Amino acid sequence: MTEDILKGSCHCGAVEFEVRTPVAPAARCNCSLCRRKGALMTPPFAANQLTILQGEDALSLYYFNTRVAKHFFCRHCGVYPFHQTRKAPQLWRANIGCLEGVDPYALEAGLSDGASLSVVEDA
Repeated sequence: MTEDILKGSCHCGAVEFEVRTPVAPAARCNCSLCRRKGALMTPPFAANQLTILQGEDALSLYYFNTRVAKHFFCRHCGVYPFHQTRKAPQLWRANIGCLEGVDPYALEAGLSDGASLSVVEDA
């Protein structure tokens, strides 16, 4: 699938971004955080493919377990727009539900086995 520049935002619009990535193959992760947030993610992309257009100051950062992955959330609405991956920290993924013009329910999703990367049980 081709890489397009896609616009995205959190729910309240405080955080706006652009990302150059295909949306397929989409994936879900089975780590404890991703199971709970239920997001559908883009394939991994290089950090320089993500541009925060506004609201960088509205982003909060959450680390857990190995403290390698960086999970970003809007501090106003709580929506997760993107994260830096644990398995390959130079790569990022975006929340497909935050991307304009993309229907996350129309995509098939694979599974990323984040649980096996955990160092503590049920993470």
